[in-house]
Amino acid sequence: MTMMPAMPQALYDRIGATYDATRHAEPAIVDLLIELLDLRQEAPILDIGCGTGNYTNALHQRGVSMVGLDRSGLMLRTAQGKARQLPLIGADAAALPFPNRSFGGAVCTLALHHFEDLEATFAEAARVLRNGRLVILTALPEQIMRYWLRAYFPRMMQRSADQMPDWSTIEIALRRAGFRTWSQRLYWMPQQPVDLFLYSGKHQPHLYLDERVRANISSFANLADRDEIGVGLERLKRDLAQGRFEHATAEYEDVGGDYLFIAAQV
Repeated sequence: MTMMPAMPQALYDRIGATYDATRHAEPAIVDLLIELLDLRQEAPILDIGCGTGNYTNALHQRGVSMVGLDRSGLMLRTAQGKARQLPLIGADAAALPFPNRSFGGAVCTLALHHFEDLEATFAEAARVLRNGRLVILTALPEQIMRYWLRAYFPRMMQRSADQMPDWSTIEIALRRAGFRTWSQRLYWMPQQPVDLFLYSGKHQPHLYLDERVRANISSFANLADRDEIGVGLERLKRDLAQGRFEHATAEYEDVGGDYLFIAAQV
């Protein structure tokens, strides 16, 4: 049975109720966001596609003035319940409800593939930035195709790669949106992550056997065939029990990073 992909807002309205059970701000990601933002002014930072506010709140707790923005009302209500002092806005990233030069920087973590018009989203980010940086965390299609998850869920992973903008698309959209320079930083998954997104089980494959973990990963929730998931989970469980996991996944090389940070300057 093939699942029809849900629109981003509908998807996150559906999974938002349980999202924070397995999704928490990853300390290493928070550190890199702060480093790459290179904060030099007092203006607030905009979190584009903030979801339940995990990274918005984590940055706020590190002394960064934050504003969160998302299209999912359920996600925003969850975020507000955790941090009532944070300003959180329901709006489309391609039509930001803020004046020009309102922010000293912006972040966007693992949300790039949900934007229907990447150039418009980047153009809006550039418009509201005051000589600051847009820092993005994403995965490129070629990175996803190196995940060992392909050994067990090939169709889901192909769909996951297909929905991600490639570097050429990102670079062209940044340039057309008015960003002048940008840089890349590769990111590898830690051994024991606390934010259980798609490749969080890289070093702990048993995590994918937990239905709660899969429910809060958009690829499993939105791009997976139920039959493929059932067969893949049985194979994964069997390979782990029989000590065959490393052999089954040997062809998937750990090169080129698992994810990518991009820091773009207006």
